[in-house]
Amino acid sequence: MPSLPLLPSNAPFRPEEIAALNGVITKTSPEQRAWLSGFLAGFQAATSGAQAPATAPAAAPAKKSPLLILFATESGNAETLAASVRKAAQKLGFAARTADVATTSVADAAKAENLLMIASTWGEGDPPQRAADFYNAILAPDAPRFDKTRFSVLALGDRAYVNFCSTGRTFDERFAALGGRRLAPVLECDVDYAAPANAWIKSTLDLLKKETEGDEGAVIHVDFARSVAAQPAEDDEEAEPAYTRDRPFEAEIRELINLNGSGSSAETYHVELSLEGSGLAHEPGDALGVVPENDPALVEDILTLTGLSGDDAVRAALSGRQDITTLTRPQIEAYAKLTGSDQLKTLAADPDALKAWLPGRQVIDLFETAPMKLDPGTLTSLLRPLPGRLYSIASSRAYAEDEAHLLVSAVRYETFGRKRTGVASVDIAERRRAGGALKVYLKPNPHFRLPADPDRAVIMIGPGTGVAPFRAFMQQREATGATGRNWLFFGNRHFTHDFLYQLEWQDWKQSGLLTRIDTAFSRDQREKIYVQHRIWEQRRELFAWIADGAAIYVCGDANAMAKDVNTALVRVIADKAGIDETAAAARLDDLRRDGRYLRDVY
Repeated sequence: MPSLPLLPSNAPFRPEEIAALNGVITKTSPEQRAWLSGFLAGFQAATSGAQAPATAPAAAPAKKSPLLILFATESGNAETLAASVRKAAQKLGFAARTADVATTSVADAAKAENLLMIASTWGEGDPPQRAADFYNAILAPDAPRFDKTRFSVLALGDRAYVNFCSTGRTFDERFAALGGRRLAPVLECDVDYAAPANAWIKSTLDLLKKETEGDEGAVIHVDFARSVAAQPAEDDEEAEPAYTRDRPFEAEIRELINLNGSGSSAETYHVELSLEGSGLAHEPGDALGVVPENDPALVEDILTLTGLSGDDAVRAALSGRQDITTLTRPQIEAYAKLTGSDQLKTLAADPDALKAWLPGRQVIDLFETAPMKLDPGTLTSLLRPLPGRLYSIASSRAYAEDEAHLLVSAVRYETFGRKRTGVASVDIAERRRAGGALKVYLKPNPHFRLPADPDRAVIMIGPGTGVAPFRAFMQQREATGATGRNWLFFGNRHFTHDFLYQLEWQDWKQSGLLTRIDTAFSRDQREKIYVQHRIWEQRRELFAWIADGAAIYVCGDANAMAKDVNTALVRVIADKAGIDETAAAARLDDLRRDGRYLRDVY
């Protein structure tokens, strides 16, 4: 090994300094010497002053390792995490960038040397709508190879669904099958994903840093000029939100009104919340997260069953911090081991039996099946954190200023001899009053926005509470003077009792802002009529609007309504364009890719 060059005796240092520096240099590694080289170059640039002559850097900047961070998102969680990964990676010296799979081809992804993927699973195991093209392309037999790619996948999901995190697992399996080198096993996160996701970000980037350090000689650059001037960080525009599920804003309830008539079987509440002083700036299409409290009666039933009715600390945890309704397979497996219940062991071991038993049941059914006295730690360890509930904001700031309006339908039903209620909806309906407060946080939805062109026509399909964001759309278009035509399809049970915001829609229709409104009140005639039937009836004019450039928006139930509406739209395009339904579905997909078919379904 050749000896390292030492400082000559005529270097501009005192003899003892030359000796000390030579002693340090002879013990340094190549990485340490590269770091010192960049450090000194940066120090010289920051401290030499404006009049100092330009000098060549002590070492040429090394090429930063590239890192592609892909995200497949439905509600925005994966996108937010991807931004966090990018910021953390840039601090470690990576040339990191994020990309939505909706705008990224598999071929481009396969070119990445280093790839991190954050993928959500939607509904019963489907990829997010915006990820459908990428998902199908990577599963195709002719998908490109990832032979030169290091990768790792973070999967987001909800254990309440059978196919938990299946989208992320599929991406992980395909990257490996196509030749990619897995840095670490896929991490599957439940609704309380923040802590494990942050740990994944740190550990994965640390591992990737070690892997890439040998790829290029790295020079670590310290920006003295920015630190001396105390300039703001480059990522200030992506600062952490002021309010989150764990740090909510206490919004005053200004109005709480049941919009349904006295003869209705439904309870749908118009909620006006004051956001004054919060700094929350929502846009039409965004949602507000509500942090609810659990039903006190259900809390007491669980405490009694588990022998903890005298424990106020556990009562507080079950009231506002733990999910005491959603029941998942891991909970059943854990409780089966704890109790030794043969029935629960059978359910945990037999997916088909579990699939038949689980629907309509909640955590309390687990404790009723095999009652057992529990200690506080064991009980709370069995439960998930209580997630917030998202509601589309039904108002525009251009109209309501410092308020946010919500449209909340109280959920009540009965299964297996027990009355059940929606956690947030009935909390609002039964236990909140005007003058009280509700804990909230903003959930932006940048993929459900009005067209940038105010002249573009919009078709809004929103039965029931799905009409909420379209009220905000109309307020915004009225306030901004948008000239594009507006068409609403609205459905509910009865015209007399369930026409939500009826007077407002009629006023907008009379003023001309609302060009058309087609309603479907399913129980007002012998045969049930839904919005998809009205879509088919109006297919000629609807197709003309689409052909003329209209954007289509759908909001509401994902399991039935959204699928039926999608089928109806395909049929309309097939019928009026004179093509088969396969080609019509492809055209509808083209509208989605062009940002003219947007859905906010749940």
